[in-house]
Amino acid sequence: MKLHGNARTCPRSRRLLVRRVREEGWSVMAAAEAAGISERTAYRWLRRFRDEGELGLLDRSSAPRRIPHRTPPGRVAAIAALRRLRMTAAEIAESLSMPLSTVSAWLRRIGLGKRSRLVPPEPPNRYELARPGQLVHVDVKKLGRINRRGAGHRVTGKRNQVKVGPKRRGATGWEFVHVMVDDHSRLAYAEVFQGKGENASQAIAFLRRGLRFFADHGIRVERVMSDNGAGYRSSAHAIACRALGVRHTRIRPGRPRTNGKAERFIQTLLNEWAYQRPYRSSAERERQLAVYLERYNFRRPHGSLGKQPPGSRLTNVARNYI
Repeated sequence: MKLHGNARTCPRSRRLLVRRVREEGWSVMAAAEAAGISERTAYRWLRRFRDEGELGLLDRSSAPRRIPHRTPPGRVAAIAALRRLRMTAAEIAESLSMPLSTVSAWLRRIGLGKRSRLVPPEPPNRYELARPGQLVHVDVKKLGRINRRGAGHRVTGKRNQVKVGPKRRGATGWEFVHVMVDDHSRLAYAEVFQGKGENASQAIAFLRRGLRFFADHGIRVERVMSDNGAGYRSSAHAIACRALGVRHTRIRPGRPRTNGKAERFIQTLLNEWAYQRPYRSSAERERQLAVYLERYNFRRPHGSLGKQPPGSRLTNVARNYI
């Protein structure tokens, strides 16, 4: 129940008012003064309790019982039907000879104010393979390189940068963080690459070292899933996958949720490593990556693993979580 913002009483204090008058012999004036309300208001609550009982002490809606000029239900149904034909509010207003403001207001009320609401949301498609190594997810995240001025706006919150000549001091290039996450155990590996852009040579070098990392933890990778980036579409990457004995699959364009475990790990990595504190240089930030991965894999509780770290699902007990 939602109380009015200026209400002096609530259902509990109103019951106390009624009990004092009807059972304890208080006068209406004394009970009203104790409740901090007028005598007239006290009589109103007493009357409502007499007519309706306990339900009469609840707040009532302030909306009028009858609205003569309200849009008829048939018109509202017509607005919804035309909206589902992907017509704009202006087109609907013109077709029905109605004010645009009225049509827009009703579209918001019935939950069709945005065109994205016309398509029902897809149901969650959660899956988890049966054993480690059946599938690993790979992805890349671009990070701004830290220059001599220190952290950027993601940490400091300041976007204004001092200009030096034709270029800004803050424009110092990019770094590329490649990530690899096991579908079953969520064990993760990440590495920072320098360069002008993500490319096949980076993807191949990361793939080799990532497979070696998982092998060191008793996991033989069978399949790799990635998005449709240029590095993953290259012939060199396909040849490297065949040489390493792994099958490579790419997600359908426009559906990053298929590679959701890598996407979610990147969010966690940014919040808990890249933007967790100001770094003095990119090298300092890169050194902290190995420290964070050790904590993520073997000590940090994971929500989808029953609050256990990914290392708890490894088959080689020699280096399970601490």
